[in-house]
Amino acid sequence: MPERTLDAVYSLAALQKGDRTEFARLVDAYSAPIYRLALKIVGTPQDAEDVLQETFIKAYRNLSTFEGRSSFSTWLYRIASNEAFMSLRRRKPEAVSVDAEIETPDGEQEPVQIVDWCCLPEEELLTTESREYLDVAIDRLPATLRVVFLLRDIEGLSVRETAEALRISEAAVKTRLLRARLQLRERLSQYYGERIKEAA
Repeated sequence: MPERTLDAVYSLAALQKGDRTEFARLVDAYSAPIYRLALKIVGTPQDAEDVLQETFIKAYRNLSTFEGRSSFSTWLYRIASNEAFMSLRRRKPEAVSVDAEIETPDGEQEPVQIVDWCCLPEEELLTTESREYLDVAIDRLPATLRVVFLLRDIEGLSVRETAEALRISEAAVKTRLLRARLQLRERLSQYYGERIKEAA
């Protein structure tokens, strides 16, 4: 069951009254996607586990402030994203804030090399090595682009939900997503370019 459809399963009233059984169900349902997102942002299992724990602690403490203007999943992703970026800032104080509308990290360049992948057989695109290379390429995205890509393309949030989770404009989401996809395509082009040469 996709995460967003889970919102209808929970009783907000029960959660806000401190129903531990209901909250335990919430934790069980969202632990995997929250951990997956945190790991992709912070990069280490230990830090991701800390983010996961802090996300649910803060969610539990702040249930009374949740007004239902966004979905429960969006609210949790917002808390998790904030915690993950706080973790990054503790390790790297120079890290760019996720809520910056415009980010121009030093050395960031627009993609310049695009290779046509049309000639690659499907099995080549789905190999374990290819998937691992994609994971590495995602990890190398600037954090502000990576989190948008993860929420939108991996977790399946809509543009509006991603904007709400990160508290940025929908225009910023679209811009960052485009930049993330282009950078990924450039990096993967280098990899698949070699595969095309080998297949020729």
